[in-house]
Amino acid sequence: MADMDYEGFWNETLKRLRTNLGEEEFSGWFTDLKYLRAGKDGVVIGIPSAFHRDKVKSRYQNAIKAALKELSGGDIALEFEVIDGGHARAENAPSEAVKTVQNSAAGQYGENTPARAATTVVSAPRPKKPRPAYMVEDFTFDKYVIVDNNRFAASVALSISKNPGTAYNPFFIYGGVGLGKTHLMHAIGNYIYENSDNKIISVPAEEFVREYMQLMTESRITKENKMEFFKKKFRNTDVLLIDDIQYIENRTGVQEELFHTYNTLLSAKKQLVFTCDRPITELKTFSERLLTRFTEGISVDLKPPLYEERFAILKSIAENRNAPITDEIIDLISKNISSNIRDLKSALFKLMAYIELTNKSVNLEVAQQLLKDTFSSPKQANVSIENIIRVVSDYFHISHVDIKGKKRTQNIVQARQIAMYIAREVTDYSTTEIGQEFMRDHTTVMHAIDKIKAQLLTDPGLDSTIENLKRAIKEYSAKL
Repeated sequence: MADMDYEGFWNETLKRLRTNLGEEEFSGWFTDLKYLRAGKDGVVIGIPSAFHRDKVKSRYQNAIKAALKELSGGDIALEFEVIDGGHARAENAPSEAVKTVQNSAAGQYGENTPARAATTVVSAPRPKKPRPAYMVEDFTFDKYVIVDNNRFAASVALSISKNPGTAYNPFFIYGGVGLGKTHLMHAIGNYIYENSDNKIISVPAEEFVREYMQLMTESRITKENKMEFFKKKFRNTDVLLIDDIQYIENRTGVQEELFHTYNTLLSAKKQLVFTCDRPITELKTFSERLLTRFTEGISVDLKPPLYEERFAILKSIAENRNAPITDEIIDLISKNISSNIRDLKSALFKLMAYIELTNKSVNLEVAQQLLKDTFSSPKQANVSIENIIRVVSDYFHISHVDIKGKKRTQNIVQARQIAMYIAREVTDYSTTEIGQEFMRDHTTVMHAIDKIKAQLLTDPGLDSTIENLKRAIKEYSAKL
């Protein structure tokens, strides 16, 4: 069959895939594929990286071959070649650079015998780059389960990974705890790390603040040199990833430095990615000009997965790990845990660990027994700090406004500290986040928690009160 015939089949196959997969998924994986030539009984397709090739082969190869067969009436072989800088490399060809070494004219074959010069192909392995600090190697696109609630975010992330700094800049990912924000951000970093020489800095916002504060309190360095050290580190990069950006609320100096770092990198077309636990509009104590910068790019919201998505996530993980977990058990977990992906995985991994350590199978009854505490935890209910405040204020017959207010009468302070303690116990919110709900800083929350812990050691009645409150909070939240 002529080469042009294969290209026609390929182009028609792409049209069908675009229709079947939808524009977002198709764009993420197929727009960079290129028809190269006819191979032996098939087509040879150019693809931008080994990672991209492996993902297309594992996810879509069967669908591509089925479409080609349907169009041509026979089997068409499918081959991929990785394109490095516009040059194709066969699937089984060396992935590293090769060197051609010719013997010197003054060497073994004599000065005037160039025709006898020996050509030796020597593998020149690329030195292993150090992985950026704080970037989790395991957080890759390959291990990020895509469902409807995160499909758009994953597509944007993949597009950024392939062309950092050219579009969707900055990329702002927000959502509650355990929904995959950090995983997605690090997947971008890991893809760029594996497929380019771009320099990457990945840092939690807390560490960004710590480094800034450490420099500012260093007495042996002048103020000018302090800022120069900070600038050189965070502005000399191609990709900047900052996790949990909400941590720099109320930190004017840090925000000022981030603003200038942001401007420097963006003007140089360097990629910025931020994660946050809330939308940009809810970062109340950020400077207006920094908030404006955040909105210049694209912002995506990661929401808790629906039942069907929870089931699909667990099913995918179980299959990838060859875990003998039945659909009946996956259904049980999916129906009882709706908070976030992290809690879903935790429950599944607990069952998998049981199977591995005891060498016993898990049926529905065993799964229910093993996960009963997980299912009954208030963290699985629709528990918010506002719900906790309302239940605690009703219990102690005081206004929920007073609990969040500045009154310091003994009964109000006690109720406030108990509410803070319970919020830390039954939610995944940090002390900083809890403090924001009570209009206080995290040190106040930590003091309250320590105070209640100390009282619990000497007052058995307080333990009973707190347990009653936890049950009431769970029941109240479940009704909402």
